[in-house]
Amino acid sequence: MASSSSSSRLLLLAALLATAAVLSAAQKTTKPKAAPAAASGPAAAADGPAPTNVTAVLEKSGKYTTFLRLLQESRVDTQINSQLMDSYNGLTMFAPTDAAFAALKPGTLNSLSSQDQIQLMLYCVLPRFYSLSMLTTLSGPVNTQASGADGPYKYKIKPSNNNVNISTGVNWALLSTVVSKDFPLAVYSVDKVPLPYELFGPKPPTPAPAPAPAPSKSKTKKHKKSTGIAEPPAADDASADDTTKKAAAAATGGSRWVAAAGVLGGAILAGL
Repeated sequence: MASSSSSSRLLLLAALLATAAVLSAAQKTTKPKAAPAAASGPAAAADGPAPTNVTAVLEKSGKYTTFLRLLQESRVDTQINSQLMDSYNGLTMFAPTDAAFAALKPGTLNSLSSQDQIQLMLYCVLPRFYSLSMLTTLSGPVNTQASGADGPYKYKIKPSNNNVNISTGVNWALLSTVVSKDFPLAVYSVDKVPLPYELFGPKPPTPAPAPAPAPSKSKTKKHKKSTGIAEPPAADDASADDTTKKAAAAATGGSRWVAAAGVLGGAILAGL
């Protein structure tokens, strides 16, 4: 009985080992399922590593130090980086080189207020991602991130062979180099600082002040024309009355003396 029990155990153990070997071989020969293919296009690019820091993108070449400084001083770089993290449309940037800023007339940037400098930086940013091939197909005005009382500031984009010119209404700039072409941020180097028409275009003439009201016409007394003979000065009323009275008294007294003389003369003649 003991020998029969031992033989049964050995047979069971051998069967278990054989089963384990078969399962192991089956696992080795089974092919793993292929991973699903990644979706193509901008949405797929947004899921993977992407250039979401504009400072890191521009610092690579070392040709945009002035532009970077202005972005940081105006804090537009913070706004752009925040948009890159949350935007499904992406952004496009036209980055002026240091040489482009050096070519500006002295005092151009200092003539702008702090708010206008922010708008100048935002004017270099389009509110969606454009590849170079997409830019060459655009026509008509294109909105930027800058805006004013009349709405967004705009560019007019004009393809030039395999490149692109952008017009601001004040100057033209050529897209010379692709700095970044990966979604969500496309960055193109430009050889001039784009000057928006709203900030650098001709100002409307100042309206002329309203004319002063005409003085009212007053009636003036008409003077008689001079005949060449000076008129005697007019005496005042009191003096005229006194003179008249004196003349009348003198005349009365004289008459009395004449009458008295006549009587006396008649008497003398009668006595003779």
